[in-house]
Amino acid sequence: MRLAVVSDVHGSLEALEAVIADIERSGADEVVHGGDLVLMGPQPAEAIDRIRELGWRGVVGNTDEVLWRPEERDRQLALRPKLRPLIELMFDEWAPATRALLGEERIDILRGLPATLQFGGTLLMHASPDDLWRAPQPDASDAELDETYGATGAESVVYGHIHRPYARTTSVLTVGNSGSAGFTWDGDPRASYLLIDDGEMTVVRVEYDTEAEARRLIEMGYPDAERLAEIRRRGRVLPVPPRD
Repeated sequence: MRLAVVSDVHGSLEALEAVIADIERSGADEVVHGGDLVLMGPQPAEAIDRIRELGWRGVVGNTDEVLWRPEERDRQLALRPKLRPLIELMFDEWAPATRALLGEERIDILRGLPATLQFGGTLLMHASPDDLWRAPQPDASDAELDETYGATGAESVVYGHIHRPYARTTSVLTVGNSGSAGFTWDGDPRASYLLIDDGEMTVVRVEYDTEAEARRLIEMGYPDAERLAEIRRRGRVLPVPPRD
């Protein structure tokens, strides 16, 4: 069985369509998504509608839940005070703008997504078990990966969240990250997804029109559009400027 995992679309229909076309060429038997479908992108409604049309199952992400869990704002500020500018931007500006683009029906669809999905011996989640907001980076030690995911009992685990794709095998399990379809942070602006073929994980990169996505964000007046557009062009995180 060939399973494709697409995560962290972040409202980027341009990138999503490029990934869909590549998956169709790969001959995947099933496609699932790893959450974070809408925030920080110019076409969140269209992205959700396309995924629904294709019938992809998936899991909820942390930037999905900000749309209906405003109380999470204060919890995250307490846990991560150094990230205050980003957290405030996420809850106070991106979330309201995205809610207005989505409408309540699509938000309810996101709200109904599970935290995990099992596919044979592979377990899919957005970040970590019981935590949508923290996950190991690609350079994490085998010990950290085993500590984070080993207790799940799965033969392999796939997650998103960090926008940096990779695949690793420890002495306990195989761990893969699907990266981001539309908002990569590893220095490569191409979209990414993970292809699993008989247990072997492969990171796939796909070209798309990053400039078109950047222009859409800026022209529509999305909050923080210039910085978000530049991240798409570079494929790298840029710091959030201090807020007044």
